[in-house]
Amino acid sequence: MLKVWGRRNSLNVQKVMWLIGELNLPHEHILAGGDFGKLDTPAYLAMNPHSRIPTIDDEGHSVWESHAILRYLAARYGKDRFWSDDAFERSNYERWMDWSETTLQPAFLNDVFWAFYRTPEAERDWSIINRGVEQSAKHFGLLDRWLQGKEYMLGSRLSLADITTGALLFRYYTLEIDRPRVPNVEAWYERLKARPAYREHVMVAFNDLYGKR
Repeated sequence: MLKVWGRRNSLNVQKVMWLIGELNLPHEHILAGGDFGKLDTPAYLAMNPHSRIPTIDDEGHSVWESHAILRYLAARYGKDRFWSDDAFERSNYERWMDWSETTLQPAFLNDVFWAFYRTPEAERDWSIINRGVEQSAKHFGLLDRWLQGKEYMLGSRLSLADITTGALLFRYYTLEIDRPRVPNVEAWYERLKARPAYREHVMVAFNDLYGKR
């Protein structure tokens, strides 16, 4: 059986679990990381030398790094829905996967979620936070323009582009920060919230992370 290591309120674990939920894959979820520990054991390090989450084991094959895991699961189990063997077709969602990881996620997750929510109030650097809020708004504005006339990021079907980018929305719309109106993003978020796998695996409380680096 597919095994997944990671805590439920880790964003990168949530991406993996959301896809597993969409594919309805039988699996065992092993809580690890944070207060659960287990990442520095010899057995875990043999699977993932970086001692981070998530990691999966699929019939003896270990895969780490959330986006690599998504590609692996999509290629093996989701060819009709989430994977294409055509290089150009595949690049359509892989571009957005890379954008979310290298552009959107650093602006929001690092400069807002970590610098604001996960940093004790007395230690917050508002120059970093304000920069992150501004940059996040800029990136979501770009996404809003892209989503015009689309149900999901690549059209009428959910894709890996939605999973890597949409996983951020629950935190973005939960934090008490200034956000510009982006009606296409908001409508997309409502569609994601209507999906059972999103509600189960992404809309997970994270209040235990408040002020906790």
